[in-house]
Amino acid sequence: MSGLQSDKKAHFNVFLRGAGHHSAAWKHPDSNPKEDLDLDYYANIARIAERGLFDSLFTADNYSGLGRRLEPFTLLSGLAALTKHVGLIATVSTTYNDPYHVARKFASLDHISKGRAAWNIVTGHSQADAGNFNRTEHPEVSKRYEIGDEFVEITKQLWDSWEEDALVYDRANEMTIDSSKVYEIDFQGKYHSVKGPLNIPRPPQGHPVLVQAGSSDAGRELAAKTAEVIFTAQQTLGAAQEFYTDVKSRLKKYGRKPDQLLIMPGLSPIVGDTEAEARDIEEEFNSLLNTKQALRRLSNYFTVDLSEYSLDDLVPVDKAKPYGTITTGITSRQEVVVDAARRDQMTIRQFIARSAAGHGHVSFTGSVLQTADFIEKWIRENGADGFNILPHIYFKGLETFVDKIVPELQNRGLFRTEYEGRTLRENLGLARPENVNKAIWALRKENEKKQAQSG
Repeated sequence: MSGLQSDKKAHFNVFLRGAGHHSAAWKHPDSNPKEDLDLDYYANIARIAERGLFDSLFTADNYSGLGRRLEPFTLLSGLAALTKHVGLIATVSTTYNDPYHVARKFASLDHISKGRAAWNIVTGHSQADAGNFNRTEHPEVSKRYEIGDEFVEITKQLWDSWEEDALVYDRANEMTIDSSKVYEIDFQGKYHSVKGPLNIPRPPQGHPVLVQAGSSDAGRELAAKTAEVIFTAQQTLGAAQEFYTDVKSRLKKYGRKPDQLLIMPGLSPIVGDTEAEARDIEEEFNSLLNTKQALRRLSNYFTVDLSEYSLDDLVPVDKAKPYGTITTGITSRQEVVVDAARRDQMTIRQFIARSAAGHGHVSFTGSVLQTADFIEKWIRENGADGFNILPHIYFKGLETFVDKIVPELQNRGLFRTEYEGRTLRENLGLARPENVNKAIWALRKENEKKQAQSG
């Protein structure tokens, strides 16, 4: 997985998040903080992304707290009717749902969008989630991944419980569905028992694109086995290359090839026509930060309270909690954030500013050419197959990327000039999966036929 790749094309996803991804975006006069629940607001973001030929947009989700997030399926179904090309990625937990419901909802979204749905697979967020689902405890990480692995397998089998030509609409024989081509899956697992079949035909993409977010070892393994896109967080090219090589090298054991999984780190760019202009924008946003809130949030990664230090003190990385001891939220994010502070010998003031821009993802501030150089280097040198873009503010941050960065990358031959296909899979260069159950059912029918003849 090493060496320069000159023929690669970048893929881009835009991460939906309120007024923007900078922690102080909602306080900026150009933001729209009261439109978190407004479909027209998100439709405008989606149209900008589509104008920029982005592959997809993505909405995160959780099941507790005081957030103002719209439920993903409801939001993305609305956006499906207002867009034509951009992919629609919904985050859904495998810990607090049932496979049948999830399979049915994603099949519905894929049909509604004509093949643009994708599932960001997560295993759950926190103990507070458990309390909202009649659970006494939030499963520990390894158990959540075990549940998730089984959950995804069931969901895929449910999508494959219909053959492609099961819908016949045969007026002469008064038949709409050929029931001989729709099958029960009879899945009996450790955590779920599902009979099937699904009550909606196989999705247009076969399976909606499977996305996974996370950088822990368990997350990497799940991605290698199941995912087709992985959203991740690395703050240096070296760390990104290590992740890229490690995850892609795990695919072989599952009979998969490196190009069957796209790796897309998060990137929060602040772009100006010149570097000085970009730095001025960055400083303007950082001046709006609530330092006390930031210190309280970042102290979660340490055994000490960062507010007891001077802002000009170095980050006390020796006081970081042992990696793996934080079991809620994105458990791998602590390592990324603290390692960046150690590597760059950040002061606490710098640590706050860096964390505010990309909340653990890499941030880059610079001119149009500098930003394009940054993206090109990561793509060409196997640090990424594309980026999950986190604009510092909506709409301006995304518009700048679309109107200035995208044309520069097109000039370099690094980004498409039109969509390659109609479905998200086609635009990502991912094959449509075969119906894995078809061969199994054909063999079952043949055996039943032989038994009947011998009897």
